[in-house]
Amino acid sequence: MFLTRFQINPARRNARRLLSSPHAMHAAVRSAFAAVEDYERPDARTLWRLDTPGTATVHLYIASPGRPDLTHLVEQAGWPTTETWMTREYDGLLSSLRASQEWAFRLTANPTHSGRKTADAKETQRFGYLREQEQIDWLARRADRHGFALASQHDGRPNLRLHRRQTQTFKRGTGTVTLTTVTFDGLLRITDADTFRRALTGGIGHAKAYGCGLLTLAPAQPTS
Repeated sequence: MFLTRFQINPARRNARRLLSSPHAMHAAVRSAFAAVEDYERPDARTLWRLDTPGTATVHLYIASPGRPDLTHLVEQAGWPTTETWMTREYDGLLSSLRASQEWAFRLTANPTHSGRKTADAKETQRFGYLREQEQIDWLARRADRHGFALASQHDGRPNLRLHRRQTQTFKRGTGTVTLTTVTFDGLLRITDADTFRRALTGGIGHAKAYGCGLLTLAPAQPTS
């Protein structure tokens, strides 16, 4: 597995097009892999996420089975004369994970629930959770099945911050997609390392093709 960071230049026209459409960004990410097995394997898939650490700074993170080639993105939406991309091997971190470890994390997700299937519907429709507490509860339920627990604050509430809570609408072919997303920043404790590794390589929740599901880790800051 590999973890890649690419800086997008939001002043460029094509960058703005990609940033406004998860469908277009998905296609751009898919184009970074010549071989199918570098993009998706039975035990891992490519996940991506957009982060905005500053007002005019946008980073694209990609976790993938194979090493990506983002030359096309540099030419279309990056900084061709100063910045390219940085890719690091991910397997060392994955193999080092153990139960009871604590990590800071970030996850952009699509918190949803299934509606009732009607007689003329081909499949059960999913609806996004819009209220903050519903989104927190959604993540707490997913945590248990993905091998981790949310760390608690002194008052017993999850050590968690929600931001970039939004609903996007964008074109996909001849149709329209509406996507509810939220970014979670918080602290977690690993409860089952093997299950947790599968969450990191396979993603959490729905809409993974549209920039959701990638959970990344950072060392937890010691509490004073």
